[in-house]
Amino acid sequence: MSTSIRIDVPEALAASHSKHFGASGRAWIAALPDLADAFLERWALRLDGPGRHGMASLVLPVTRADGTPAALKLQPVTDEHATEPVGLRVWDGDGAVRLLDHDADTGTMLLERLDAARPLSSVADDDTAVGVLAELLVRLVAAPAPEGLRRLADIAAAMLDEVPGAVPALRDPADRRLVRTCASAVAELVGEPGDRLLHWDLHYDNVLAAEREPWLAIDPKPLAGDPGFDLLPALDNRWEEVVASGAITRTVLRRFDLLTEALGLDRKRATGWTLGRVLQNALWDVEDGETALGPAQVAIATALLRHRAG
Repeated sequence: MSTSIRIDVPEALAASHSKHFGASGRAWIAALPDLADAFLERWALRLDGPGRHGMASLVLPVTRADGTPAALKLQPVTDEHATEPVGLRVWDGDGAVRLLDHDADTGTMLLERLDAARPLSSVADDDTAVGVLAELLVRLVAAPAPEGLRRLADIAAAMLDEVPGAVPALRDPADRRLVRTCASAVAELVGEPGDRLLHWDLHYDNVLAAEREPWLAIDPKPLAGDPGFDLLPALDNRWEEVVASGAITRTVLRRFDLLTEALGLDRKRATGWTLGRVLQNALWDVEDGETALGPAQVAIATALLRHRAG
């Protein structure tokens, strides 16, 4: 099924690729209309509305030759994106969007169509939203990680190696102390990194309403590791509302309790790996030139550390 309709590349997506990938990103963006056209033809798809995009990918609603709605996801082949179809195949629709087809050379995927206009962030009640996310996590981490994925063992070891060089970049002594504390927590756990299939980025906007099930996860960055390493994205959801409530510590701990109880996690261990995520975010920020930790990361780490000490 050929199509004469050429897609329009969103300016924000082009800017993101230029910023994060430089010349290779600009080249990918330049080739994107032809790439989309090729897969619309190859998989006999018809465009079915405007696309949506994140920082790196473009998702086009399409209809298959048999009339089934689907979504064509176009993104470059990078370490971050290359394992997405691996995880989706393992889950096979159990708690996550179903993979219908995949081209390994270009990273292009055909996915079942979800309701992109209804993310979990549209659910106003926070406990309900956290509960939905927790139930999905229970299902996702039930799967053992397949061979070939990035491993938390390696990531944690690399983070610990980076800490001495990163700490001096932070201006505030309190930030430097917090990073060292997070590193100490990771050092205690690095020998037991876990072997579950993690999503690595499960926040409210990466959960969409669906017809097959009420909610399904999208956009995984599959990782082999401990489920405790998957909690942080759920803790800093809708952070502006958390701050506005004046109950930051209480909200963080309530979310943490809901997640750890649903997953049956050891709270001390889950605290340690969540501090590991704070450490990871801090190292990324320093790498990007930041000289202070993000307020949400500081607040979450502080709440968990005080709770652990108490």
